[in-house]
Amino acid sequence: MSTVPLIQSSALQRLDRLAHTALGTLTAVAGVIASPAARLALAVPFLKSGLTKWSGWFHVSPVADFLFESLFQLHLFGHPYPFPFPDVLAHLDAVAEVALPVLLIAGLATRFSALGILVMTGVIQLTDPTGWANFHLPWAALALAIIVLGPGKASLDFVLERWMHGRRGTVR
Repeated sequence: MSTVPLIQSSALQRLDRLAHTALGTLTAVAGVIASPAARLALAVPFLKSGLTKWSGWFHVSPVADFLFESLFQLHLFGHPYPFPFPDVLAHLDAVAEVALPVLLIAGLATRFSALGILVMTGVIQLTDPTGWANFHLPWAALALAIIVLGPGKASLDFVLERWMHGRRGTVR
């Protein structure tokens, strides 16, 4: 019996263990980074847009009102329709475009915040059907991924869940 196959077999086993260890480490690191990165990637464009809709504390900018009153229209069944109650919707949009991203970044009420942004993305798609490939599809995919993956360990949701389970005497 030759020693060459044993040496090759041993080297292959070490290489296999090394590859599994490296993949395990990569998976663990990505598992910690993925959720906060997805939350941040989804939050930033909405927060930037939301901040432009305010002209002071609790004062929606005239531009936001103008957009909902005059420019934004829902494209349904091949025809554009004006938004109902444009002033109310301008205020709701301005609040949601700041509050939901802040909650996402903090990782608080994460899945509900992602769901809210997913709904907003759907309305944006109905308002501007041309932006689906560059903006709406990636936003929807990120929101769905966050809903499925959850907030991750780097989130207030994770801290609160740990704290609540600790108070009940259960260990996870």
